[in-house]
Amino acid sequence: MAKKDPGAIATNRKARHDFHIEETFEAGMVLKGTEIKSIRAGRVNLKDSFARVYKGEVYVHNLHISEYTQGNQFNHEPTRARKLLLHRKEINQLIGQTQQKGYSLVPLKMYIKNGVAKLLIGIGRGKKKYDKREDLKQKAMKRDVERALKDY
Repeated sequence: MAKKDPGAIATNRKARHDFHIEETFEAGMVLKGTEIKSIRAGRVNLKDSFARVYKGEVYVHNLHISEYTQGNQFNHEPTRARKLLLHRKEINQLIGQTQQKGYSLVPLKMYIKNGVAKLLIGIGRGKKKYDKREDLKQKAMKRDVERALKDY
């Protein structure tokens, strides 16, 4: 059964499998009216999304927000690029860290905080196959130990 973070509308569980997350940032998003209604309904998918810095601004791409069912002809496009709202110091920090080889911006979680949709993005360094295998081994050993302690 998939673990769900309380308060999170959508999580990108594959991101922690594919990347070593070194630092996280909370960002607001520029959204249309039908998008926030779909987000509140939980119709969001972060699976293949990524963030990119373009001309001093951060955008998230391939973030799928389904069309609002009661929306009319002014409904939004599901996978359009959306601007993220960050402080200038944070954007400069992101620019410096993502220019290093192997680092990228990965959306981790979407949630609503004080009535505003927020996106948690992380600076991730890609894992190699052997890193992923090692993580799976550690996870299996931890699960076996917990199971043994529970039976004891």
